[in-house]
Amino acid sequence: MSNKAILNIENLSISFGKKEEKQRVVDKLSFSIFPAKTLGIVGESGSGKSITSLCTMGLLHPSAIVESGSIIFQSNQFHETDLLSLNDRQMQKVRGKEIAMIFQEPMTSLNPVLKCGEQIAEAIRIHQKKNGKEAYKEVIRWFEEVKLPRPEEIYNSYPHQLSGGQKQRVMIAMAMCCEPQLLIADEPTTALDVTVQKQILKLIKQLQEKHGMAVIFITHDLGVVAEIADEVLVMQAGKKVESGSTQKIFTAAEHSYTKGLIACRPPMDYRLKRLPTVSDFLQMGDQTVEEYLKPLKISSKEREQQLEKVLNEKTLLKVDNLKTHFPIKKGVFRKTVGYVKAVDGVSFEVQKGEALGLVGESGCGKTTLGRSILNLIPPSSGEVIFEGTNIASLNSERLRKYRKEIQLIFQDPYSSLNPKMRIGAAILEPMQVHKVEKNDKIRKEKVIELMETVGLKADQFNRYPHEFSGGQRQRICIARALALSPKFIICDESVSALDVSVQAQVLNLLNDLKTQFGFTYIFISHDLSVVKYMSDRMIVMQNGKIVESGIAEEVYENPKQLYTQQLIESIPTIKLAEKV
Repeated sequence: MSNKAILNIENLSISFGKKEEKQRVVDKLSFSIFPAKTLGIVGESGSGKSITSLCTMGLLHPSAIVESGSIIFQSNQFHETDLLSLNDRQMQKVRGKEIAMIFQEPMTSLNPVLKCGEQIAEAIRIHQKKNGKEAYKEVIRWFEEVKLPRPEEIYNSYPHQLSGGQKQRVMIAMAMCCEPQLLIADEPTTALDVTVQKQILKLIKQLQEKHGMAVIFITHDLGVVAEIADEVLVMQAGKKVESGSTQKIFTAAEHSYTKGLIACRPPMDYRLKRLPTVSDFLQMGDQTVEEYLKPLKISSKEREQQLEKVLNEKTLLKVDNLKTHFPIKKGVFRKTVGYVKAVDGVSFEVQKGEALGLVGESGCGKTTLGRSILNLIPPSSGEVIFEGTNIASLNSERLRKYRKEIQLIFQDPYSSLNPKMRIGAAILEPMQVHKVEKNDKIRKEKVIELMETVGLKADQFNRYPHEFSGGQRQRICIARALALSPKFIICDESVSALDVSVQAQVLNLLNDLKTQFGFTYIFISHDLSVVKYMSDRMIVMQNGKIVESGIAEEVYENPKQLYTQQLIESIPTIKLAEKV
């Protein structure tokens, strides 16, 4: 193994905008990475992680300005060269062949109108000068290497026909097919289930060991970094705040920002009254992390009292033997040949004021169950009884009133907000539909009050969704759900794609609102640590059925089913952080 860095970034500064509007997004950044090593780059959204990787790949937006610095790469074609000095034609020879990148969202990175295999074969034909037959064999070999089932079938499949984990494996195969010296993985597991995430991390590590490549792994999840990285670089607001070996960062972090990122994630071995955020740790002063967390911890006696109070409340929602099946149709006449049993005989109750966690992998039926409760997807059979009324018996007018009582917060706040509608109008609209308050003047006053409740400002009323960060957009969706003063809220993966610190803020907000307004929640997620923190009781789903349920702590500490044990074992943990 060479002792020379394969990539050396020195004093890199990148900005957007001109003159007074200029904003520096990467500020005098320097770091190196060596062959066969993994560098984890961590930080919140907006810290400059992805911009740095795009600059390395020569994929910066034309409006970006590289103010200073160099990116020295040990190229097989151009020897030791500054990537910033290469023209587009030269960079095309490096990109894909010597430096490859796995992007965060495979669905937007893959061409939806091209078959998956063809997209990889194209890269092989261009960089390795192989003919169609040779390229096909190479694609099949790589599909086998990344452990995709039925490689020939997936070669001829379109991206929408594959699961999230399978699409990400296709992206890894595409990045690896030319055996690059450097692989940049930009948040490749953020929106994946913990079990699929574990498989992807293991796969990247195996491919690295086999081919001896260097890996830059970009993420905001320090649990993932602890499992895969040799070195860690922590970024905040475009600057490097701390770097060192993984062992050093997680056992002896020096900067408050790093300590905050480590402690923001919901802990698995104890329960907190509220989650600390990065800003809390920046104001921590001389306190240790343990000293800061001590008054936030809930004792076992306090927890018992909380559970006793909640579980003795009256039943607000009862789901009895609910089934939601989708027909599989084939042939010219679209004959039904079978059914996808998305929800298959599910029964449970939710008490007033309770937070019920619903956990499981993608495709287990969590989201379909949530939407069937709201009758957004009509169930095939079974009963949903809310406050003693079976919703199947409701006509359209009464069903509208029922939906006023139960609100849904979606996973992706950007796609659930109308991009052409100002956020004040988006929050006000359901109040108009359901005739809440006398007129729009009173409604607007309530909207502003709700915005302030969720941590937004009144002067943001007339802004559009694209003007907000992911965390702020999720707050807008929460305010919209609160506008009708519901009794019951279903949170469907509502913090899955957020940074750990923003996630902590949103979870704290949901808990505060639960205390303030007495809401009842169903909290749907594939992240067991988040579900455990938010829930009083927990339900584990697999293949449309409930496989395990109970008090959240009991399910986590003493799982009875193998599937639940696998979910728990797959959670990335910061094993080195015990000394922090």
